[in-house]
Amino acid sequence: MLLDEIQHHSFQTGFLILANAASGMAVHDDCKLKFLELKAKRTYRFIVFKIEEKLKQVIVEKLGDPTQSYEDFTSSLPENECRYCIFDYDFVTAENCQKSKIFFIAWSPDTARVRSKMLYASSKDRFKRELDGIQVELQATDPTEMALDVIRGRAN
Repeated sequence: MLLDEIQHHSFQTGFLILANAASGMAVHDDCKLKFLELKAKRTYRFIVFKIEEKLKQVIVEKLGDPTQSYEDFTSSLPENECRYCIFDYDFVTAENCQKSKIFFIAWSPDTARVRSKMLYASSKDRFKRELDGIQVELQATDPTEMALDVIRGRAN
């Protein structure tokens, strides 16, 4: 009863208690499997993950095939909803070497619901631990914070 009152009050005041969100959020096996396929076999250019709140689980929402561009990836993200993303960025170094970096992007637009932003923020570290091989992490609240120029700059 007391917990219900605290949660109700927290919601009313704009602060939500998510003590169990980080520890209680499951990660669907498919998330790890698709990430391993991207990392080892380069089967995908990007993966978009979504927290399925009813299931209390992170699931794969979208897969981008290797021919898709960064623009295809960014246009696949919802404008007003949070997501976790993996993007496999290919580039050529100043020494003319072909390289690749795996980016983890926490997409949390300013226009998303406060509850959603808090849920994604509190579950991020737990989720990232499941994906071994992330090389660069990026937090974006609007498209300019994850523009291709930003990605290029962070890859070097």
